[in-house]
Amino acid sequence: MPNSNQQLILPQTGFLRLPQVLQLIPVGKSTWWAGVKDGRFPKATKLSPRTTAWRCEDIRKLLIDLSIGEG
Repeated sequence: MPNSNQQLILPQTGFLRLPQVLQLIPVGKSTWWAGVKDGRFPKATKLSPRTTAWRCEDIRKLLIDLSIGEG
């Protein structure tokens, strides 16, 4: 996992865990989960009973949507 001095490089495909997502989308965990619940943020994928992740493609689309909304 990158430390605070490194930037996270978003792969073309694959999955991101919550700490990686929160490096890209600067919100708290509770805000993120509330956004997932109400549809503002992408749904998670369960990779195993104790592992939750988000598709890189979904996070990339969210980042694009958020940058369009700022302007």
